[in-house]
Amino acid sequence: MAKEITPRSEDYSQWYNDIVRKSGLADHSAVRGCMVIKPHGFAIWESMQRQLDQMFKDTGHVNAYFPLFIPKSFLSREAQHVEGFAKECAVVTHHRLMNAPDGSGVVVDPDSRLEEELIVRPTSETIIWNTYKDWIQSYRDLPLLINQWANVVRWEMRTRLFLRTAEFLWQEGHTAHATREEAIEETRMILDLYATFAEEWMAMPVIKGVKTPNERFAGAEDTYTIEALMQDGKALQSGTSHFLGQNFARAFDVTFLNKENQQEHVWATSWGVSTRLMGGLVMTHSDDDGLVIPPRLAPWQVVIVPIPKPAPEINDAAQKLIRELRDRQIRVHYDNDETKRPGFKFAEHELRGTPVRIAIGLRDLEQGQVEIARRDTREKTMVPADGAAGYIQKLLEDIQARLLESARKYRDDMTFHADTWEEFERILDDKGGFVYAHWDGTTETELAIKEKTKATIRCIPLDNPPEQGKCILTGRPSSQRVLFARAY
Repeated sequence: MAKEITPRSEDYSQWYNDIVRKSGLADHSAVRGCMVIKPHGFAIWESMQRQLDQMFKDTGHVNAYFPLFIPKSFLSREAQHVEGFAKECAVVTHHRLMNAPDGSGVVVDPDSRLEEELIVRPTSETIIWNTYKDWIQSYRDLPLLINQWANVVRWEMRTRLFLRTAEFLWQEGHTAHATREEAIEETRMILDLYATFAEEWMAMPVIKGVKTPNERFAGAEDTYTIEALMQDGKALQSGTSHFLGQNFARAFDVTFLNKENQQEHVWATSWGVSTRLMGGLVMTHSDDDGLVIPPRLAPWQVVIVPIPKPAPEINDAAQKLIRELRDRQIRVHYDNDETKRPGFKFAEHELRGTPVRIAIGLRDLEQGQVEIARRDTREKTMVPADGAAGYIQKLLEDIQARLLESARKYRDDMTFHADTWEEFERILDDKGGFVYAHWDGTTETELAIKEKTKATIRCIPLDNPPEQGKCILTGRPSSQRVLFARAY
């Protein structure tokens, strides 16, 4: 099966597409720019969703759901917001079809035109803040901490499975606060939560930072981001958290009576991660033989394969081990499909990224042992059957830690400092990766660097130490380095 996958060294883009499609994550659909998320891919997304949802609830957030359709006039109320999304919006203009007079099929009924067009949500700030106007009256109603799991539509012209599609799944948090300080604290707290999830569950190391004014979310005062580095040396924006100030509260006249009995506009945040994380998962860990899934997110952490086929003794041993593994909260699958040979099953589970494979054969059982193989390093070990469950529990923890360590080492090895324009260009062209360099702080210079190199400022890292220097392009003074990279 691995022969069906294009090697990364030959064509990274095709390698990615091969992994996504052949490992059963997703496929193209009949609708241009949209994807079908297959059961294996959706199971991984559900694992992500469950963990993130619990993290949100543990920090006081609750789930709700808001309409898919947004009146066009709502987007007009926040000028920066509508400008940021205007070119990506899908618009509903009619509400009814009719049979064509010539019998050729169905056509839009011209008499069904809507009085006001509806926008298929690209994001939900406007519809939510219009609703919050009725929900918030006094400081006793705050903070309002709401998240929704939903789909959104952004009419992308150039699409790639998971990374950029016209429709995608995500969560979007929208919170309202009584003070500026509380809203900023919320924004930073969610950023830390995203970083924790990325590193502890996805085993994907990230850099936390704030976006430049040019790269901010439309309508935000500040946008915070986590940035990860993929195996081809390109960056992937993996989650954003926005401090919206009072912009949307003013646009929708959302006010509250504060403790001093005065009317004041509410302070806002919004934040989200999407199925783009699935693309990040693939490009952080997978190899030329298929998908590699961190154990904490794997639908099946362990698969048991009988050798050469199921037999009463093997079935008994497998069921005993399954009970022991499930007692330890380990997700296990017994692949006793007699229509497939063991070699095919091994290759299939390797392609699909199952972290641990156990082979149980009659000969091994006679010696009281089973063969355990780990997906990340392909190492195989004979382990006593009686102690296999405890061994596997530790092995899964080791795989999770090793994947993070390996990804972090790659990220660190691919992080550079550039002090001159020539050095900056050479690093980007020869190596790629993250490049820390000085920038003069102007949007003009930022855009000029992007035009010349296709590299963007991914963020101004939060842990950035002050450092006097000169902008790599203009030579003007700079007080700190920012993080550049070519990106998805």
